[in-house]
Amino acid sequence: MEIQLPDLALKQIFSFLDLFGLLQASQVNKHWNRIAESDFLWRSLSLQRWDCSNFTNQHLGTHTWKQFFLHQRRKELRLALAQLHNFIYKVTKNIAYDMELAYLSGNSLTMDEQEKSIICGVSPKQALCTWDVQEGTMIWSSPVQEFYFLNLVTLPQMHLAITMDQKKTIKLWNCQDRDALAILRMPESCYGMEAYLTKDGPFLTVGDAAGNIYTFTLPGLRDVSKVTASQYGIIFLHCSPDKKWIFACGTYRRTLPQVFLTESLLRPSEGSAPLSTSLPHKLCVSACWTPKVKNRLTLMSQSNPEKKTEFVTFDLTTKRTGGQTVIQVHKIASFQLAAHLESPVWMGANDGYTIVFTNGPYLLLFSITGFLLQRFEDHQAAINNFWVDPRYVLTTSKNSVHVYVWEEGGRHPYLRSYYRLENIWHDPTTDDCISSVMCDNASIVLMVTVSEYSMLVMYSLNT
Repeated sequence: MEIQLPDLALKQIFSFLDLFGLLQASQVNKHWNRIAESDFLWRSLSLQRWDCSNFTNQHLGTHTWKQFFLHQRRKELRLALAQLHNFIYKVTKNIAYDMELAYLSGNSLTMDEQEKSIICGVSPKQALCTWDVQEGTMIWSSPVQEFYFLNLVTLPQMHLAITMDQKKTIKLWNCQDRDALAILRMPESCYGMEAYLTKDGPFLTVGDAAGNIYTFTLPGLRDVSKVTASQYGIIFLHCSPDKKWIFACGTYRRTLPQVFLTESLLRPSEGSAPLSTSLPHKLCVSACWTPKVKNRLTLMSQSNPEKKTEFVTFDLTTKRTGGQTVIQVHKIASFQLAAHLESPVWMGANDGYTIVFTNGPYLLLFSITGFLLQRFEDHQAAINNFWVDPRYVLTTSKNSVHVYVWEEGGRHPYLRSYYRLENIWHDPTTDDCISSVMCDNASIVLMVTVSEYSMLVMYSLNT
């Protein structure tokens, strides 16, 4: 401590610290505190954790980047720090039996203490609707649509919803005006749809039944690029957390899944195909990007009739060689699930080194090399739904929801069991079950299917 490093050198060293390390460094002495409080370091931490590259000092107002980071972190932990008596719940009945649900707002990167959670879904009469979760009321509805909705995605940062119907028509809605803002008729039905916001603006990428991948601008639905990725339909598109990569998988599982460099879809070069590569792994049934290691992708495959389940993890990088950019795929880990374990339906990831999935009534956490790290036995019945995001894991059995929270810093326990929401909505005279679950920083939403109808059960924190 007798040697005082220059500010620039110390700032560079501090840039390798995580949240806890930076807070500890700020308590060493006044010099370290001044460097550790700098906007440069806290903005860097914020960019690593959230998609806030478009966030400017104008959005911050009089706040610093440290205040912004800690405020967002407190909002993230609201569900984890809540007690059961902090929740209120609302129930809305007569929802479309097999409707899609998606958040239209919530988790917004603002300095506001309270924010509304808005969800988007489809009514039984085939109208697109939005609900205020805190109030438990419908706040907007489109006109009843002539054709059945097949797909729904949202872009919460812009309060937009995009639908695909049986007539192969894509419609873009702002969920405020009566009619769609833009309409586009497609030559084929589109199963995979992904809306995302990049530094170049908002875009929609869709995969159709003929194996084509289209990219459009939002909100205008102007054509940007088209590439034929497969001779079979594209059913799954998934954009990486940093929006650099798009994973594509087809209906025929014996074909190899592909990864596209997003920039090459958004800025196509005349006479050359978008940059992509195949992943050397067939029979893929699910895939997930890792929020903490943004170029890391884990695939889950299942073979028939043996029902063998395998997990394979890849890192993706780009390299300039011979004046061209090429994608490099590095297989970093794999393992096969033990034969006595059931084949999972869902999987998720968080820190790049662990995989979480369900197995009957159990929630299992494995390392990417196949070592069992944690086993949770919080459900009496088989887990029938599953939600994973960078903060929470939610599991449901017949009539209950259990909430888990990811631990920070890769420390054991990696996942911590917090609390259970019991079946206070349950009607013992009916045969009901939870058919989907999702959450944001201040709410948990369930769709409960009863024999003759479905209903929304919306939990929110009573702040």
